[in-house]
Amino acid sequence: MNKTPGFIFDLDGVIVDTAKYHYLAWKKLADELGIEFTKEDNERFKGVSRKRCLEILLEMGGIEASKEQFNAWLLEKNEDYLAYIETMDETEILPDVPKVLQYLRTNNIPMALGSASKNARPILEKVNLLSYFDTIVDGNEVSKAKPNPEVFLKASEKLGTKPEHCVVFEDALAGIEAANSAGMTSIGIGDAEILSNAKFNFIDFTEIDDDFLNTLLDGVGSND
Repeated sequence: MNKTPGFIFDLDGVIVDTAKYHYLAWKKLADELGIEFTKEDNERFKGVSRKRCLEILLEMGGIEASKEQFNAWLLEKNEDYLAYIETMDETEILPDVPKVLQYLRTNNIPMALGSASKNARPILEKVNLLSYFDTIVDGNEVSKAKPNPEVFLKASEKLGTKPEHCVVFEDALAGIEAANSAGMTSIGIGDAEILSNAKFNFIDFTEIDDDFLNTLLDGVGSND
């Protein structure tokens, strides 16, 4: 492994805002089950695996389910979600994300996607960003949800970059904890109070300029 920095991006809430579609799909299921489910409740689901989200939802409603029923609800939620994202296009990309991706590509920085989503690849295809990423590690390849660092450590390994030379962009507290646990440089995208454990914080990518990226590249590349 070399000292070239590796950049790892979460998907939901970092590159595209699919949280609204997850919310609509979970809300639909919650309504069917007679469980009150708000946008505030949906915050607890960010960066969390689909299985764990359903467990939380059922706990909220005091509902027990057989394995067969549980899996049926998982499938139903995902099918509803897929129907919502079917119409996604480049307009769903969050502000200035392509600018940062293009800057890193121009500087030959390897990039990975590290997401709990099992639909990461089709979403990237729909918004026309798939070609930026050298590798994708998603919910189909990992068994341990964030804050376990498995997804980021696998991404680091695939990039051929040491964890301490990796930078992670995350919008969820569990993701920041996972990046920190992996020994990576964590960058919080969103509310700095919620993501206070991140090494750096930005509301969104419009606040990230070339000077910061250059400083980041120099600093991370020298970590040992």
